[in-house]
Amino acid sequence: MAVFTEVSFEEAAEFFQSLGLGHLSSLKGCAGGIENTNYFADTDQGEWVLTLFERLSFEQLPFYLHLMKHLAQRGIPVPDPQASPWVTVKKGKAEVMHGGEILHRLKDKPAAVVNKLRGRSELAPSAHHCAAVGNMLARMHLAGQDFEMRQPNLRGLAWWNETVPVVLPYLSESQKALILGELAFQNHTAAQAAYRSLPSGPVHADLFRDNVMFEGAGPEAQLTGFFDFYFAGCDTFLFDLAVCLNDWCIDLPTGARDPDRAQAMVEAYQAVRPLTPQERRLLPAMQRAGALRFWTSRLWDYHLPRDAAVLQAHDPAHFERVLRHCQEQPFTLEAPACA
Repeated sequence: MAVFTEVSFEEAAEFFQSLGLGHLSSLKGCAGGIENTNYFADTDQGEWVLTLFERLSFEQLPFYLHLMKHLAQRGIPVPDPQASPWVTVKKGKAEVMHGGEILHRLKDKPAAVVNKLRGRSELAPSAHHCAAVGNMLARMHLAGQDFEMRQPNLRGLAWWNETVPVVLPYLSESQKALILGELAFQNHTAAQAAYRSLPSGPVHADLFRDNVMFEGAGPEAQLTGFFDFYFAGCDTFLFDLAVCLNDWCIDLPTGARDPDRAQAMVEAYQAVRPLTPQERRLLPAMQRAGALRFWTSRLWDYHLPRDAAVLQAHDPAHFERVLRHCQEQPFTLEAPACA
């Protein structure tokens, strides 16, 4: 989250009233994240998050918003996009009902309003938190299988191939060798039949610690929601799991894996959706893919930043460390015991 486009209190108040969401009482810009303009907004009808999209277009956004609506309707705790009210509109002598849109326009930019989830992010997760994320991630993958809209992961392999050459001038010789070698490895992996057979569908693709909410503490903590679906797309479920492992189950200062947290997440995931033999074999490669994706995007955002009223760029060196660790100490899964 960030603030690239300033929205006044009066502009926001008029916008919320037009959606039938009540009278605005407070509006606060959000400092986290780097992609969109976000505000926390309170009205007499609830607590909301207002997002103005800075990079995604009106044509791209229906996938994300309708995916969230689809998941919410199937019991997955995600923000539910709020629709415009239905009104009667005269067309000639006829009267037609108009409304129900979940993609809006504000300051001449695409906009959406979702309900604010309860709880807070857990930035120092235990094995208990990782198991809860693994369980809900598998449930989300299953719930999304009948979602009819399709859109590729816009930060997938094609984007890596386009963006790595752009960031190369900012890297040392050893970093250049690392990123180019990994990119070649991922292109080779994607060409294999085993990769093409991996189960796939809508994925979150950015489910870091700060995109999940919990209520309670310790072993009593309850997962209350996944949010920030604006990097979602259709990709392998294994890539989504690998992205989670690379954030939830590592030591942040070193990038080293915590084996207990990683095992807890994978076991909880498999209790809902068991991994196929091909997924088990390719998990180390997908963890490397996840590290490459976020190292590349952080290099891009760090060295080629956009102006924002509130913006916090992430350190790209973190995912360089994660990638090196994934290469040197791959996380492998034992074959399931025979019945």
